[in-house]
Parts: sequence; C-alpha cells; structure tokens
Amino acid sequence: MVTDVLNSGDTSWVLISTIMVLLMSIPGIIFFYGGLAKKKNVLNTMFLTLIAFSIVSIIWIVYGYQFAFGPDINGLIGSPLNILLNGIGIDDLHGTIPTIVFIAFQLTFAGITASLVSGAVVGRIKFSAWIIFISLWVTVVYVPITHWVWGGGWLQQIGVIDFAGGTVVEICSGLSALAVAILVGKRRDQTLLPHNLGYSVLGAGFLWFGWMGFNGGSALAANGLAAMALLTSNTAAAVGLITWMIIDTIHEGKPTVLGALSGAVSALVAITPAAGFVDIGGGIVIGIGASIFSYYAVTILKPKLGYDDSFDVFGMHGVSGIWGTIATGIFAVAAIGGVDGFLHGNFSQLAVQVIATIATIIYAFTVTFIVAKVIDLVVGLRVKESVEVEGLDTHVHEETGYRL
Repeated sequence: MVTDVLNSGDTSWVLISTIMVLLMSIPGIIFFYGGLAKKKNVLNTMFLTLIAFSIVSIIWIVYGYQFAFGPDINGLIGSPLNILLNGIGIDDLHGTIPTIVFIAFQLTFAGITASLVSGAVVGRIKFSAWIIFISLWVTVVYVPITHWVWGGGWLQQIGVIDFAGGTVVEICSGLSALAVAILVGKRRDQTLLPHNLGYSVLGAGFLWFGWMGFNGGSALAANGLAAMALLTSNTAAAVGLITWMIIDTIHEGKPTVLGALSGAVSALVAITPAAGFVDIGGGIVIGIGASIFSYYAVTILKPKLGYDDSFDVFGMHGVSGIWGTIATGIFAVAAIGGVDGFLHGNFSQLAVQVIATIATIIYAFTVTFIVAKVIDLVVGLRVKESVEVEGLDTHVHEETGYRL
C-alpha cells in the first residue's frame, strides 16, 4: 500500500500557482473586461467579477468542494462529508500536497470560471440578479461538471483527459455565457469601442502570467510535467497571438492590439485541457486552430446567429474550449501524460473527448438557461432601458470610474 508523503517543493509550487490563478481574476479579468467596457459601465463591469469571486469563495468552502470532490455518488455528484471543511486537518494530504492547498487551488478555478461568464452580459444585467445567478450557477452547473471530470464522476470513469479545465472551466463558462446572453437579450448599443484598451492589455498580461500557474500548477507537483505544461501553454499563446494578427492583417488590412490579445487568450483556452498531454508540436497546432476557430466564431458565426455576447465569452472560451478538448484526444502523447491520442493509434480517446464535450455543452447551456429563466421570471435579469442608456456605474452604485 502506497502512503502519501508531503513534498515541500510540490506544496510550494501549488501554493504559488494558486496565487497566480487568483491574479487571473483579480486583477486579470477585472482589467481585461473593465477596459473593454464602456466608460459609463467600467466600475459595474469590474464589480461583477469581484462579487462573483467572493460568492464562489464562500460557497466553495461551505459545500462546493465537498460536492465536487467528495466520494462519488452514482457518477453524478460527490458526497458532502466535510461541510465547512470539518474533518479536514492541516496535515491531511492530497497526493504530495496538503488537502487544504488543493482546496485553495481548486477554489481559484471555480472563481475565475464564474467571473468569465459576466463578460457576456456586462452593461445590462441587474446587479442583484447577478448575485442570485452566480450563487445558483456555481452550485448546479460548475460543481457537478467538476465532479464528472475531476472528482471521480462518470466522465472520469470513462477515461476523459482534461489537464486544467477545457470542459470544467472553458466549455462550461462559454456555453453558460451564451445561455444567459440569449436570455438577457441584445444591448441597445452593440458597438464594441473599448473605453481603455490599455486596461485590457494589462489584464491580458495578468491572464497570460497567471495561466502558467493555471496549467503548470495542475500537475500538482514541481516536476517535468509542470514545466512541460507551462512551456507548451506559453508557446501556444504566442502562436495564437501571431495567427490572429495575420488573419487581422489579411482581412482588415492592419493588425490590431485587441485582435492580438484575443488570439493569445483563445490559444491559452484551447491548450488548457491539453497542456499536460501534448508535446510542443501539438501545442502549436492547437494554438493556431484556436485563433482560426475563435476568429470565425466572433466575426462570422456571432452576426449570423444574432446573439449578443458582449465580450465574446462563447466565441473565445466556448469555441476554443471545444477545440482544445477534442484536440487533446487527437494529439495526446503517452510519453508526456500517459495517454496516447488519435494520431498515435488510440482512436477511443478521441471518442471519449467528444462525448465529454457534448455532455458539457448540453448540461452547461441547458441548466444555465433554466436557472437564468427562473431568475428572470422572479426578479428580472435586465436593468431598465433608461439605466442601460445612462450607465450602470452612476445608477446602480452612485459612483464613477473617472473624475476628469
């Protein structure tokens, strides 16, 4: 019988990674989304992330972690044996790291996933409705999917591989964002004129930096796999940025900073499930594909279908998450992550990845739609037209982001 033994190096790396992932939400998403928002909504946009992360932090400790990672019940949910973390001691181990370090690391994943959804509905959702939505959403959408993939649930049982959250974080947030955006409805003014693109560059920088902990930390050890995941992720991001820039230049006649940021983020999304399973070559192909697919989704699919996803959460996180999850089943290399993909003769792995992708799409979209619809019927999701036109900062918070 193998007994878990504490490793201080592994513990230190996952603690550092936890802080890095925290920086992805606060201040990463805050500045990235805040810069993209209109000037009259910058504080409200930032506040949506702050309150979402805070709510999720509490829920995760009270019961979220327990349902996600507790002993499996019929492949669907975990058994909540440690409400409020009762019974989990500071010396308890999860592999070679303390269990409470693993809990903290996973908390930041839940927090950023919830924060991402806000990008689809900024400038028009009621703040009170958002609080109710996030409280319910993390409970009935995020927690069950996390258990399915990482907590011993049915998708893990059939062999899905998802290193850092292609299904749990990216597809989940992207499809949830699409569902709530459809229900809230289109903005009165759908033009995307970022009021401070410099904020978004800063936010994207924090995201890129934090993603190294997001993917590298998911090895849960300070080892070669963590380093490989980090290097593959950075390479994919760089390739994605350049790919989007080239597409921009071909289609628009010039490269754009926002396009470059979009390419990097899309590639980081796509490499997330694959980071610990593919080699550098696979990472490059995944990064290129992410930019191409997300560019198509944002510029062609979105106008054609007519939904209004303010910051293209579905187009970037949903679409690239789908691509990355499926591509993991194509490019996985056993010498890295212990599992071969389609290109190396393991045809069944691709089938499993497709099943996981479809299941996450259906569940995240359907349950999110139901939750949002119930909230809309009870308290209403959308602010009044006059509030939307004049801006949420002054009407909702009686504050302004600038006094110039």
